[in-house]
Amino acid sequence: MRKFDVITIGGATADLFFEVDDYRLMREGGKKLLAFEYGTKVGVRETSSAFGGGAANAAVAFSRLGFRTALVGAVGEDDRAERILKNLKNNKVDLRLIDKKKGEQSGVSFVLIGPDREHIVFTYRGANASLKIDAREKKKLEQAHWLYLTSLSDSWKSTLSTVFSSNCHIAWNPGREQLSAGKALLPFLKKTEVLLCNRAEALLLSVAFFGKKNTVPTQLLLKQLHSLGPRIVVITEGAKGARSFDGRSICTQKSLLVSKPFNTTGVGDAFGSSFIAGLEICKGDIQAAMKLGAINAAAVVKNHDAQAGLLSKSEAYARITRS
Repeated sequence: MRKFDVITIGGATADLFFEVDDYRLMREGGKKLLAFEYGTKVGVRETSSAFGGGAANAAVAFSRLGFRTALVGAVGEDDRAERILKNLKNNKVDLRLIDKKKGEQSGVSFVLIGPDREHIVFTYRGANASLKIDAREKKKLEQAHWLYLTSLSDSWKSTLSTVFSSNCHIAWNPGREQLSAGKALLPFLKKTEVLLCNRAEALLLSVAFFGKKNTVPTQLLLKQLHSLGPRIVVITEGAKGARSFDGRSICTQKSLLVSKPFNTTGVGDAFGSSFIAGLEICKGDIQAAMKLGAINAAAVVKNHDAQAGLLSKSEAYARITRS
Protein backbone atom coordinates (compact mmCIF):
# COMPACT_ATOMS: atom_id res chain seq x y z
CA MET A 1 0.00 0.00 0.00
CA ARG A 2 1.35 3.41 -0.94
CA LYS A 3 2.00 5.83 1.88
CA PHE A 4 0.41 8.84 0.16
CA ASP A 5 -2.49 9.32 -2.21
CA VAL A 6 -0.83 12.42 -3.66
CA ILE A 7 2.51 14.18 -3.50
CA THR A 8 2.49 17.70 -4.89
CA ILE A 9 5.73 19.17 -6.26
CA GLY A 10 6.59 22.85 -6.66
CA GLY A 11 6.25 26.15 -4.88
CA ALA A 12 5.11 27.22 -1.43
CA THR A 13 4.98 30.92 -0.56
CA ALA A 14 3.73 33.48 1.89
CA ASP A 15 1.47 35.99 0.12
CA LEU A 16 0.74 39.64 0.79
CA PHE A 17 -2.37 41.04 -0.91
CA PHE A 18 -2.89 44.76 -1.38
CA GLU A 19 -5.31 47.10 -3.12
CA VAL A 20 -4.46 50.59 -4.33
CA ASP A 21 -6.57 53.68 -4.93
CA ASP A 22 -4.68 55.53 -7.65
CA TYR A 23 -4.03 53.78 -10.96
CA ARG A 24 -4.90 53.92 -14.64
CA LEU A 25 -6.26 50.96 -16.60
CA MET A 26 -4.84 50.96 -20.14
CA ARG A 27 -4.99 48.76 -23.24
CA GLU A 28 -2.00 48.15 -25.48
CA GLY A 29 -1.53 45.47 -28.12
CA GLY A 30 -4.66 43.65 -27.00
CA LYS A 31 -3.45 43.52 -23.39
CA LYS A 32 -4.80 45.22 -20.29
CA LEU A 33 -2.19 47.22 -18.40
CA LEU A 34 -2.33 48.74 -14.93
CA ALA A 35 -0.29 51.95 -14.84
CA PHE A 36 1.00 54.22 -12.08
CA GLU A 37 2.57 57.65 -12.33
CA TYR A 38 6.34 57.31 -12.20
CA GLY A 39 7.94 58.82 -9.09
CA THR A 40 4.71 59.22 -7.17
CA LYS A 41 3.52 57.71 -3.89
CA VAL A 42 0.54 55.37 -4.31
CA GLY A 43 -1.83 54.84 -1.41
CA VAL A 44 -2.71 51.31 -0.36
CA ARG A 45 -6.37 50.92 0.51
CA GLU A 46 -6.31 47.48 2.12
CA THR A 47 -3.86 44.65 2.86
CA SER A 48 -4.11 41.04 3.95
CA SER A 49 -1.72 38.13 4.26
CA ALA A 50 -2.16 34.49 3.32
CA PHE A 51 -0.34 31.54 1.76
CA GLY A 52 0.15 30.39 -1.81
CA GLY A 53 2.37 28.63 -4.31
CA GLY A 54 0.98 26.13 -6.79
CA ALA A 55 2.11 23.00 -4.97
CA ALA A 56 1.02 24.30 -1.57
CA ASN A 57 -2.42 25.32 -2.86
CA ALA A 58 -2.89 21.93 -4.47
CA ALA A 59 -1.67 20.08 -1.37
CA VAL A 60 -4.17 21.89 0.86
CA ALA A 61 -6.96 21.18 -1.62
CA PHE A 62 -6.16 17.46 -1.75
CA SER A 63 -5.81 17.20 2.01
CA ARG A 64 -9.13 18.90 2.71
CA LEU A 65 -10.80 16.50 0.27
CA GLY A 66 -9.58 13.60 2.38
CA PHE A 67 -6.42 12.55 0.53
CA ARG A 68 -3.21 11.56 2.29
CA THR A 69 -0.97 14.32 0.98
CA ALA A 70 2.66 15.35 1.11
CA LEU A 71 4.51 18.24 -0.51
CA VAL A 72 7.93 18.25 -2.14
CA GLY A 73 9.20 21.81 -1.92
CA ALA A 74 11.78 24.12 -0.40
CA VAL A 75 11.67 26.89 2.19
CA GLY A 76 14.36 29.05 3.69
CA GLU A 77 15.49 29.78 7.22
CA ASP A 78 13.23 32.67 8.17
CA ASP A 79 9.94 33.59 9.79
CA ARG A 80 8.12 33.04 6.52
CA ALA A 81 9.25 29.42 6.49
CA GLU A 82 7.81 28.82 9.94
CA ARG A 83 4.48 30.36 8.95
CA ILE A 84 4.34 28.43 5.66
CA LEU A 85 5.07 25.12 7.41
CA LYS A 86 2.60 25.81 10.22
CA ASN A 87 -0.15 26.48 7.70
CA LEU A 88 0.57 23.24 5.84
CA LYS A 89 0.68 21.28 9.10
CA ASN A 90 -2.63 22.79 10.19
CA ASN A 91 -4.08 21.54 6.90
CA LYS A 92 -2.72 18.01 7.55
CA VAL A 93 -0.14 18.10 4.76
CA ASP A 94 2.90 15.91 5.48
CA LEU A 95 6.04 18.09 5.80
CA ARG A 96 8.78 15.45 5.74
CA LEU A 97 9.61 15.97 2.05
CA ILE A 98 10.09 19.74 2.38
CA ASP A 99 13.71 20.85 2.26
CA LYS A 100 14.90 23.71 4.49
CA LYS A 101 17.57 25.63 2.57
CA LYS A 102 20.26 26.99 4.86
CA GLY A 103 20.89 30.72 4.52
CA GLU A 104 18.05 31.28 2.02
CA GLN A 105 14.79 33.19 2.23
CA SER A 106 11.43 31.59 1.65
CA GLY A 107 9.34 32.50 -1.34
CA VAL A 108 6.94 35.42 -1.16
CA SER A 109 4.38 36.90 -3.54
CA PHE A 110 3.02 40.44 -3.52
CA VAL A 111 -0.43 40.30 -5.06
CA LEU A 112 -1.89 43.54 -6.38
CA ILE A 113 -5.68 43.30 -6.62
CA GLY A 114 -6.85 45.37 -9.56
CA PRO A 115 -10.18 46.24 -11.20
CA ASP A 116 -12.83 43.49 -11.25
CA ARG A 117 -10.76 41.73 -8.56
CA GLU A 118 -8.22 40.48 -11.11
CA HIS A 119 -4.65 40.35 -9.89
CA ILE A 120 -1.04 41.06 -10.76
CA VAL A 121 1.50 38.91 -8.91
CA PHE A 122 5.05 40.02 -8.08
CA THR A 123 6.87 36.83 -7.11
CA TYR A 124 10.15 36.27 -5.30
CA ARG A 125 10.78 32.54 -5.63
CA GLY A 126 13.49 32.44 -2.98
CA ALA A 127 14.17 28.91 -1.78
CA ASN A 128 11.62 27.57 -4.28
CA ALA A 129 14.20 28.16 -7.00
CA SER A 130 16.56 25.73 -5.22
CA LEU A 131 14.13 22.82 -5.35
CA LYS A 132 15.92 19.70 -6.57
CA ILE A 133 14.98 16.05 -6.59
CA ASP A 134 17.94 13.76 -7.10
CA ALA A 135 17.96 10.06 -7.87
CA ARG A 136 18.23 9.14 -4.19
CA GLU A 137 15.05 11.05 -3.43
CA LYS A 138 13.13 9.34 -6.23
CA LYS A 139 12.19 6.56 -3.80
CA LYS A 140 10.17 9.08 -1.84
CA LEU A 141 8.09 9.84 -4.92
CA GLU A 142 7.26 6.15 -5.35
CA GLN A 143 5.36 6.37 -2.07
CA ALA A 144 2.47 8.11 -3.85
CA HIS A 145 -0.29 6.99 -6.20
CA TRP A 146 -0.37 10.42 -7.88
CA LEU A 147 2.30 13.09 -8.38
CA TYR A 148 0.87 16.56 -8.96
CA LEU A 149 3.52 18.69 -10.65
CA THR A 150 3.31 22.49 -10.74
CA SER A 151 5.55 25.35 -11.91
CA LEU A 152 9.29 24.87 -11.42
CA SER A 153 12.36 27.05 -11.94
CA ASP A 154 16.16 26.77 -12.22
CA SER A 155 16.92 23.01 -12.18
CA TRP A 156 13.52 22.11 -13.60
CA LYS A 157 14.82 19.90 -16.42
CA SER A 158 16.59 17.49 -14.07
CA THR A 159 13.60 17.58 -11.72
CA LEU A 160 11.25 16.64 -14.56
CA SER A 161 13.54 13.79 -15.60
CA THR A 162 13.43 12.37 -12.08
CA VAL A 163 9.69 12.85 -11.64
CA PHE A 164 8.77 11.31 -14.98
CA SER A 165 10.98 8.28 -14.39
CA SER A 166 8.73 7.29 -11.47
CA ASN A 167 5.99 4.68 -11.64
CA CYS A 168 3.28 7.05 -10.44
CA HIS A 169 0.36 8.67 -12.22
CA ILE A 170 1.46 12.20 -13.09
CA ALA A 171 -0.77 15.27 -13.34
CA TRP A 172 1.10 18.26 -14.73
CA ASN A 173 0.33 21.96 -14.72
CA PRO A 174 3.51 23.31 -16.39
CA GLY A 175 4.80 26.78 -15.53
CA ARG A 176 5.91 29.49 -17.93
CA GLU A 177 9.54 28.39 -17.90
CA GLN A 178 8.54 24.89 -18.91
CA LEU A 179 6.09 26.08 -21.57
CA SER A 180 8.75 28.30 -23.13
CA ALA A 181 10.90 25.19 -23.73
CA GLY A 182 8.46 24.07 -26.40
CA LYS A 183 9.36 20.80 -28.13
CA ALA A 184 11.83 19.85 -25.40
CA LEU A 185 8.76 18.91 -23.32
CA LEU A 186 7.67 16.13 -25.67
CA PRO A 187 9.30 13.22 -23.77
CA PHE A 188 7.52 14.35 -20.60
CA LEU A 189 4.17 14.98 -22.26
CA LYS A 190 4.21 11.40 -23.54
CA LYS A 191 4.34 10.17 -19.94
CA THR A 192 1.71 12.57 -18.56
CA GLU A 193 -1.56 11.14 -17.30
CA VAL A 194 -3.38 14.48 -17.05
CA LEU A 195 -2.18 17.75 -18.58
CA LEU A 196 -3.76 20.83 -16.99
CA CYS A 197 -3.52 24.24 -18.70
CA ASN A 198 -5.42 27.45 -19.03
CA ARG A 199 -6.12 28.59 -22.59
CA ALA A 200 -3.11 30.96 -22.75
CA GLU A 201 -0.78 28.15 -21.65
CA ALA A 202 -2.34 25.74 -24.15
CA LEU A 203 -1.77 28.26 -26.95
CA LEU A 204 1.93 28.49 -26.08
CA LEU A 205 2.26 24.74 -26.54
CA SER A 206 0.22 24.83 -29.72
CA VAL A 207 2.46 27.47 -31.26
CA ALA A 208 5.61 25.55 -30.27
CA PHE A 209 4.49 22.24 -31.75
CA PHE A 210 2.06 23.16 -34.50
CA GLY A 211 2.91 26.75 -35.43
CA LYS A 212 -0.66 27.92 -35.05
CA LYS A 213 -1.81 31.38 -34.06
CA ASN A 214 -4.00 32.62 -31.24
CA THR A 215 -7.18 31.98 -33.20
CA VAL A 216 -7.04 28.23 -32.56
CA PRO A 217 -10.40 27.14 -31.07
CA THR A 218 -10.27 25.32 -27.75
CA GLN A 219 -11.65 22.08 -29.20
CA LEU A 220 -8.73 21.92 -31.63
CA LEU A 221 -6.26 22.84 -28.88
CA LEU A 222 -7.48 19.88 -26.83
CA LYS A 223 -6.94 17.47 -29.69
CA GLN A 224 -3.55 18.95 -30.58
CA LEU A 225 -2.21 18.64 -27.04
CA HIS A 226 -3.70 15.16 -26.65
CA SER A 227 -1.80 14.06 -29.74
CA LEU A 228 1.44 14.87 -27.89
CA GLY A 229 0.88 12.06 -25.42
CA PRO A 230 -1.21 12.95 -22.34
CA ARG A 231 -4.08 10.57 -21.62
CA ILE A 232 -6.36 13.45 -20.61
CA VAL A 233 -6.04 17.14 -21.47
CA VAL A 234 -7.92 19.79 -19.47
CA ILE A 235 -8.09 23.43 -20.56
CA THR A 236 -9.67 26.06 -18.31
CA GLU A 237 -11.07 29.29 -19.75
CA GLY A 238 -11.98 31.40 -16.71
CA ALA A 239 -15.57 32.56 -16.80
CA LYS A 240 -16.21 30.38 -19.87
CA GLY A 241 -15.60 27.22 -17.86
CA ALA A 242 -13.40 24.29 -18.83
CA ARG A 243 -13.14 21.47 -21.36
CA SER A 244 -11.35 18.15 -21.38
CA PHE A 245 -10.48 15.51 -23.97
CA ASP A 246 -9.49 11.89 -23.40
CA GLY A 247 -9.08 10.86 -27.03
CA ARG A 248 -12.71 9.82 -27.35
CA SER A 249 -14.95 12.68 -26.33
CA ILE A 250 -14.83 16.31 -25.23
CA CYS A 251 -16.39 17.10 -21.85
CA THR A 252 -17.58 20.63 -21.14
CA GLN A 253 -18.06 22.19 -17.72
CA LYS A 254 -19.71 25.57 -17.29
CA SER A 255 -18.11 28.01 -14.92
CA LEU A 256 -19.66 28.29 -11.48
CA LEU A 257 -17.63 31.39 -10.65
CA VAL A 258 -19.53 34.27 -9.13
CA SER A 259 -20.15 37.33 -11.31
CA LYS A 260 -18.04 39.56 -9.07
CA PRO A 261 -15.30 37.37 -7.59
CA PHE A 262 -13.57 38.54 -4.43
CA ASN A 263 -10.27 36.93 -5.40
CA THR A 264 -8.99 35.05 -8.46
CA THR A 265 -5.59 33.84 -7.21
CA GLY A 266 -5.27 30.08 -6.99
CA VAL A 267 -8.42 29.33 -9.00
CA GLY A 268 -6.48 27.20 -11.47
CA ASP A 269 -4.80 25.30 -8.63
CA ALA A 270 -8.19 24.61 -7.07
CA PHE A 271 -9.69 23.37 -10.31
CA GLY A 272 -6.74 21.19 -11.29
CA SER A 273 -6.24 19.48 -7.94
CA SER A 274 -9.98 18.95 -7.51
CA PHE A 275 -10.21 17.44 -10.99
CA ILE A 276 -7.60 14.83 -10.06
CA ALA A 277 -9.35 14.23 -6.73
CA GLY A 278 -12.62 13.82 -8.63
CA LEU A 279 -11.12 11.17 -10.91
CA GLU A 280 -10.28 9.13 -7.81
CA ILE A 281 -13.46 9.82 -5.86
CA CYS A 282 -15.72 9.21 -8.88
CA LYS A 283 -13.72 6.24 -10.21
CA GLY A 284 -12.53 7.81 -13.45
CA ASP A 285 -15.72 9.73 -14.30
CA ILE A 286 -14.27 12.73 -16.15
CA GLN A 287 -17.49 14.75 -16.20
CA ALA A 288 -17.92 14.34 -12.45
CA ALA A 289 -14.27 15.33 -11.93
CA MET A 290 -14.81 18.47 -14.01
CA LYS A 291 -17.80 19.32 -11.85
CA LEU A 292 -15.83 18.97 -8.62
CA GLY A 293 -13.10 21.18 -10.10
CA ALA A 294 -15.63 23.88 -10.93
CA ILE A 295 -17.26 23.69 -7.49
CA ASN A 296 -13.98 24.10 -5.60
CA ALA A 297 -12.77 26.85 -7.93
CA ALA A 298 -16.01 28.75 -7.30
CA ALA A 299 -15.52 28.35 -3.55
CA VAL A 300 -12.04 29.88 -3.76
CA VAL A 301 -13.05 33.11 -5.51
CA LYS A 302 -15.45 33.98 -2.71
CA ASN A 303 -12.57 34.29 -0.24
CA HIS A 304 -9.59 36.57 0.19
CA ASP A 305 -6.85 34.10 -0.76
CA ALA A 306 -6.03 30.91 -2.67
CA GLN A 307 -6.64 28.47 0.17
CA ALA A 308 -9.25 29.90 2.52
CA GLY A 309 -12.25 28.75 0.49
CA LEU A 310 -11.07 25.24 -0.38
CA LEU A 311 -13.77 22.74 0.53
CA SER A 312 -13.67 19.78 2.85
CA LYS A 313 -14.74 16.37 1.60
CA SER A 314 -18.19 16.64 3.21
CA GLU A 315 -18.72 20.19 1.87
CA ALA A 316 -17.72 19.10 -1.63
CA TYR A 317 -20.11 16.13 -1.56
CA ALA A 318 -22.93 18.35 -0.35
CA ARG A 319 -22.41 20.86 -3.17
CA ILE A 320 -22.10 18.14 -5.82
CA THR A 321 -25.43 16.74 -4.66
CA ARG A 322 -27.13 20.15 -4.73
CA SER A 323 -25.81 21.32 -8.10
